[in-house]
Amino acid sequence: MNLPPVSTTSTAGRYAPSPSGDLHLGNLRTALLAWLFARTSGRAFLMRVEDLDRVRDGAEQRQLDDLRRLGIDWDGPLIRQSEQLAHHDDAIRTLTEQGRTFECFCTRREILEAPSAPHLPPGAYPGTCRELTADQRAERARQRPPAVRLRAGAGEWTIHDLLHGDFTGGLDDVVLRRNDGVPAYNLAVVVDDAAQGVDQVVRGDDLLTSAPRQAHLAHLLGHPQPVYAHVPLVLNVQGRRLAKRDGAVTLRELHERGHDPLALITQSLGLPALSPADLLERFDPSSLPRTPWVFTPPA
Repeated sequence: MNLPPVSTTSTAGRYAPSPSGDLHLGNLRTALLAWLFARTSGRAFLMRVEDLDRVRDGAEQRQLDDLRRLGIDWDGPLIRQSEQLAHHDDAIRTLTEQGRTFECFCTRREILEAPSAPHLPPGAYPGTCRELTADQRAERARQRPPAVRLRAGAGEWTIHDLLHGDFTGGLDDVVLRRNDGVPAYNLAVVVDDAAQGVDQVVRGDDLLTSAPRQAHLAHLLGHPQPVYAHVPLVLNVQGRRLAKRDGAVTLRELHERGHDPLALITQSLGLPALSPADLLERFDPSSLPRTPWVFTPPA
């Protein structure tokens, strides 16, 4: 079985929003950083809509419009993750033929309540279904459809991050296809990045712990490991990740209240209030803040 196509002609960064609603200031800040990292390193900048989960009508177009208003452009056509399902299936099929997958019938509750291996964080998959017999799988399949997991076993993987340095994380048997048949995020993002020639991944640092698993999966599929930059999140005044329920946090809401969202974002990064294009000569990744930005929505 052939692996999904891998771009070998270009290098790129990307931004990959999920069209579940309007982008808030934290999303826009990460998008700007991803754009700056790519443009200042001579890479193309790509836009991919990750639409395998919840999609709200009109959200994709509003998100793209907001990014354009902020001054962010991208190269080539927009890619939607739902258009890449054949590539995801090919990758899972390839791993299965290599003996690297197994069916899992566990519920989320069962996984959370099971003891984890010492090298894994609480709630990580404990390997319950890894060695089921054919008869046991058939019995459990009568109760619920299986997910497909990677047979990773114990181990660790190290990635290098431009802001965090070397980071090592434990490997577990990540889900490749959910039990509803939809490719899982960890699989789809690896396959899509490789197919698009994305070799630079800039995203929120809440995803840093996922990077070793994804880099390991890329290795198994024969893809190069990308350069990572996990940037600090934007938090609300309670110290939790900023969300749309936290008040005036979207581009439209801030504009309606007479505020300049781009100026707020650049100020939080220690940069002058300039357009993204004008920031290119001033952008220095080494001078970026390493701590979250706590944002108080203006009145």
